[in-house]
Amino acid sequence: MENESNLSITLITMDRAAECTIFTRSDGKEARFPLDPSPFEDTSVLARLDFTPAYGALLATTLSGDQVLFEMPLQEAGDQLARRLVVYLDQNQWSMLSNADRGAEKSSEMDRVAARKLKEWVNQRQIVLPASAGHYFETGKTFSTDKRYGLGLTILQYSRGWQMRDPLQVRRNELHDAFCHRMDRPDRVHSAPVFTLDADALYAPTRWTGVERMPTPQNRLAFQTKALLTASVSIDAILDTQQVEDGPDTGWIAASQRFSDWLDELDQDSQQKRRAIDIHLVKDLQQELAEEAAAADVPKELFRQWGFKGWVRAIGEAPAVGLFREMLQSRHLNKGTTWRRNDLTDMVYLSCAAGYADFVVCEKHMRDPLQHGLKRMGLSAQVYRRLNDAVAAIEERLEARSSSASSAQ
Repeated sequence: MENESNLSITLITMDRAAECTIFTRSDGKEARFPLDPSPFEDTSVLARLDFTPAYGALLATTLSGDQVLFEMPLQEAGDQLARRLVVYLDQNQWSMLSNADRGAEKSSEMDRVAARKLKEWVNQRQIVLPASAGHYFETGKTFSTDKRYGLGLTILQYSRGWQMRDPLQVRRNELHDAFCHRMDRPDRVHSAPVFTLDADALYAPTRWTGVERMPTPQNRLAFQTKALLTASVSIDAILDTQQVEDGPDTGWIAASQRFSDWLDELDQDSQQKRRAIDIHLVKDLQQELAEEAAAADVPKELFRQWGFKGWVRAIGEAPAVGLFREMLQSRHLNKGTTWRRNDLTDMVYLSCAAGYADFVVCEKHMRDPLQHGLKRMGLSAQVYRRLNDAVAAIEERLEARSSSASSAQ
């Protein structure tokens, strides 16, 4: 018989139908507690959650019997990415993948082959397909409940809990670190990975204004509780049957269009126009620049001395916000540019992804300025318009890596 002191919890289950939480011990014994109040809302499609503390995995089962497996963050585990390639898909590519994964009539055999390869590489832990807050928002807006469920399920099943840190937080981290390096304080830089399993990565703290946040975990139990809660909420939210409404019009599109139209009529060369765009960008980022300089302990007088050129330098040397700047310049300099509702979201998320991912797949009108920006900044991400082309490039990279590993043995 197993010693009582060596017993541990091997499985935690929240069962909607049984209306209880079940704790299973390493000796097979169970303890049941009522779900009161129930965490499952009427619009939730979740039927059961199973969490294994030892293996760091969460399995969610829906009312339809579909399952989602999430890798969970492990405290003090180091880099859980473990050299896997990062492949970031724009929202339209997730829709294509969802159709292919479910054998929809509109998908081609080539698309279905690509979907199978991606799933195989994910399961083999050779790549990750991270989800972002942008994916969650765009999926929640999908009009059809069935399509929303299918798309959300695909994103969850392929991402397996991997996510891209909120680009707004990545931007702040980059500016903070740029100031730290300029002050010769490398020990003060942030080390938060952009692609991560971290429980608090999907949404930046700046988005939590007026909402009480969970405290930073101080022990293993608190760490696991927070990780379990945020993962469960993420799964539940993207599959919820209630459609998300469009956010309010911030006026960004109209302001950007007026600025582009003004530049088109301006009798200046491209370098002069680039400076005007930089001024436009610095004005937009003035709060982040000031707050992150203060967080990096940059003296106010020195911050003022750096001035416009110093601030632009900090922006331009950072992968994500630097790429955003390049995309902004490219689009504003392109005469006759028409700004659309999703352009800001696409630029913010794609520039962040391309700054750190290995592969990015997106629409042509975003791919071209992104590729141009990557070339100007000397960054290595590969950007594709078609998922099939990206899959071929990923396969080539994986084969080269395998050959290199074999040669080294």
